[in-house]
Amino acid sequence: MLAEFLVNAFATLFVTIDPVGLAPMFLAITAGATAQTRKRIAVRATLIGGGILFLFLVAGKSVLGVLGISVPAFQIAGGLLLLMIAVEMVFEKRNRRKSESAEKAVAHQDELHAVAVFPLAIPLIAGPAAISAIILLSSQAPDSLSMAGLVSVILVIIGSCFVSFLLADRIERLMGDTAAMVVTRLLGVLLAALSVQFIADGVRALIAAG
Repeated sequence: MLAEFLVNAFATLFVTIDPVGLAPMFLAITAGATAQTRKRIAVRATLIGGGILFLFLVAGKSVLGVLGISVPAFQIAGGLLLLMIAVEMVFEKRNRRKSESAEKAVAHQDELHAVAVFPLAIPLIAGPAAISAIILLSSQAPDSLSMAGLVSVILVIIGSCFVSFLLADRIERLMGDTAAMVVTRLLGVLLAALSVQFIADGVRALIAAG
């Protein structure tokens, strides 16, 4: 049970945040920066993005309670959101949209380090889909051991983002356009299946509560 939960959590967050897919965007956003500056931006972006994700891990359920939203309802809404992201990945629309958002953000930044906050930390790392996934997963954690495992999974994903940023130029050269396209679409199909499972669990919980 614990192993299954952790595998699902890792798959969901890895596909949603897509650390490898962030590499070319990091290169584009930090174009012209020195290696040392890129490293500082990478550290700042991953710390801020990770902090936001942990904030919603801890306070996500409380936010839902204040707004009067039930966990099953959020599961369905979050599942639908993740399904939309999956469709974009399969049909190769997500990277294009994220790249356009990043370019617009950079064009309006006077300070290069500011891009660590926007768009790197928000929304490329801690975006709506990732935040939704965090709240969904935390609501499904059956015990404190599972929550501890979820914390570890988030740390691994954030660490993967940091490594991806540091190795961005190498990752882009190694993968190439064709390999990146294939991987993105495969991950999109996987995320679609996971999101449908979230929706089904939410529907069952609503029916049981009714």
